[in-house]
Amino acid sequence: MSLKQSITILQSKNGISCVAQRASSWWSGVQMGPPDAILGVTEAFKKDTNPNKINLGVGAYRDDNGKPYVLPSVRAAEEKIRSKGLDKEYAPISGVAEFCKRSIELAMGENSPVLKEGLNATIQGISGTGSLRIGGAFLNGFFPGNKTVYLPSPSWGNHVPIFKHSGLDVQTYKYYDPSTCGLDFKGAIADISKIPEQSIILLHACAHNPTGVDPTKEQWKELSDVIKKRNLFVFFDMAYQGFATGSVDNDAFAVRYFVEQGHRVCLAQSFAKNMGLYGERAGAFSIIADSKEEADRVMSQIKILIRPMYSNPPVNGARIVAEILSDPSLKNQWLPEVKGMADRIISVRTKLRENLKKEGSSRNWEHITNQIGMFCFTGMNAQQVEKLVKEHSVYLTKDGRISMAGVTSKNVDYLARAMHLATK
Repeated sequence: MSLKQSITILQSKNGISCVAQRASSWWSGVQMGPPDAILGVTEAFKKDTNPNKINLGVGAYRDDNGKPYVLPSVRAAEEKIRSKGLDKEYAPISGVAEFCKRSIELAMGENSPVLKEGLNATIQGISGTGSLRIGGAFLNGFFPGNKTVYLPSPSWGNHVPIFKHSGLDVQTYKYYDPSTCGLDFKGAIADISKIPEQSIILLHACAHNPTGVDPTKEQWKELSDVIKKRNLFVFFDMAYQGFATGSVDNDAFAVRYFVEQGHRVCLAQSFAKNMGLYGERAGAFSIIADSKEEADRVMSQIKILIRPMYSNPPVNGARIVAEILSDPSLKNQWLPEVKGMADRIISVRTKLRENLKKEGSSRNWEHITNQIGMFCFTGMNAQQVEKLVKEHSVYLTKDGRISMAGVTSKNVDYLARAMHLATK
């Protein structure tokens, strides 16, 4: 019988009735999936009763008391929005127009020829993740070259499933050098020089996740030359603009330089980190075209992709971003707040490195301050990480990556001592 049905005849007071019973559940073949690595770290942390425990797994900013931080500029923008008495009608398929305008302006710079000539097709995405997913879907449907995206090794853990789910093949190129905890620039250039022409290459615009290792401006220029010679299409992921160096212009250097050099890139942006809008899911996806007419055609197809996916994006986060970026006083309030978050991360990097030295560690920890952004690849191996967790209640992912946002002036001494004991 279909669906493995068996028929049981039951006697009832009113006579005979037939009840169809399935021999097995609809979902009996579904296997238990592996737990998310980072969420697993958080769950273990919550169960730990050690008063000195530290969670260095979560990729969200925390203040120096280890608490979530809502930017004052965001609170001010929310008050302005509330006073306007706006409705809750649907946004257009492409999102809140002012948000899209201000997002690409922040990425490219106010005086960018791209904006003046209308070469961008920009839509509001569901934060960075959703923007990457829309980009993957568009490339799978319309990219005329090899539908293979090359990621740096390592890359953000969600990049592979996002692009595979989009129907693209995924390969890697050398990026991180474990021996130096820095950039393997020669390896990256060598690998990129061998990528088949007309393929897609993904670049982290700044504050590389998970390593915290970024190219210098001169290295970015060389990468641009090599990528142009190989005729590769560039997909920039910019999740940390302003959060890396504290300057939104410095952190957009790579994107702006590549476009100036004639690369017609696509770009995913997120406002989760630099505005603390994690739960608002505010992001943008853009494609830079050769003409306004081409940009219009691209936009039309992106909207067709979005419609069956989620129809249109949420308005609240987009309104907050648009309010901050369009109001000069709010923007001038926001920029120092972003720098303040970046500066706090930079300061705890310095303190951690100094304290490791004070503890008597003979290891070279220069990479802690050489790396940038929210994450640090410590260079600790799986056994050392296990010691940190079991003996010191310091929680991090098995690859030795720590979120510097979880380090504070109050726990940095304890962390340095624990890292020294785990690695000496």
